[in-house]
Amino acid sequence: MNTQCAATVFKVKNLDDSLKFYEEVLGFSPDFRFGEYAGIKHGEVFIHLSTDANPNVKAAGLGIIYIFCDEVDEYFKAITAKGAVTKSEPRDYPYGMRDFIVLDPDGNQITFGMETKKG
Repeated sequence: MNTQCAATVFKVKNLDDSLKFYEEVLGFSPDFRFGEYAGIKHGEVFIHLSTDANPNVKAAGLGIIYIFCDEVDEYFKAITAKGAVTKSEPRDYPYGMRDFIVLDPDGNQITFGMETKKG
């Protein structure tokens, strides 16, 4: 078996509001929509959003994803200027990453992180 990619599924209360946030604030692009289930993407990162119509996902606000990227500081400035709610600002951690946490409208947690330079 060769794996190709993965998609995290977040339960959301209002699909249209969530799609607007992910697209207009975080810069994701629409991938597909099937009723109350939709996919968005940012580069090679895929997130699926689902309402109560899908009984196979946890309650809204319990989702977590860590997204690895090549830059976080300018992205942080850009999304907070658009109203993103964050739990932390970008900072270096002893585990070798510089990252920050943003919350979607339902409280699902998205962390954006980049490797710090090894010395």
